[in-house]
Amino acid sequence: MYKVYGDYRSGNCYKVKLMLHLLGMDYQWEAIDILKGETRSEAFLEKNPNGKIPVLELEDGSYLWESNAILNFLADGSTYLPAEPRLRTQVLQWQFFEQYSHEPNVAVARFIKLYQGMPEERRGEYETCLELGYRALKVMDKQLQNTSFLVGESFSIADVALYAYTHVADEGGFDLVAFPAIRAWMDRVSAQPGYVGMFD
Repeated sequence: MYKVYGDYRSGNCYKVKLMLHLLGMDYQWEAIDILKGETRSEAFLEKNPNGKIPVLELEDGSYLWESNAILNFLADGSTYLPAEPRLRTQVLQWQFFEQYSHEPNVAVARFIKLYQGMPEERRGEYETCLELGYRALKVMDKQLQNTSFLVGESFSIADVALYAYTHVADEGGFDLVAFPAIRAWMDRVSAQPGYVGMFD
């Protein structure tokens, strides 16, 4: 059985949780509180020297970290990760987009507002995150106007990766009213067999 070290409120951790449920896999959850500095403890750093969650402990006692790498590991051989090289590369394309253009803005805005309560010294950073986050959402919405999911008509880990923080973007101050394709896509994701919510 796998063990996940994570925080239920974290979108990156939710990716792993959602993937495990979609695959119908049993797992144990070990709660980690990042605000208490638990990812910087000596015991945790032995699992992930980068000091971040999520971490997936495998049955042999080894560890995987970086949420999108974990998604690729879990989904390998399933319908959630296409075998065809071009489609598989498109999945990676969206995962890189998530980590470089989406998550650093949508997730950070949410962290500043929800976790930290909008400290004045981070307000300028927050406003920048909103601007760049909306830019990333526009990219997603444009794609989803043409396809049901991010990689064509099949649900994949590209959708899992981007759904995690998009579906709670309002907690970071983002208004998705202007993104009807994203809102319809979120409904399709939540209708997937095995779906579980962030706090379920």
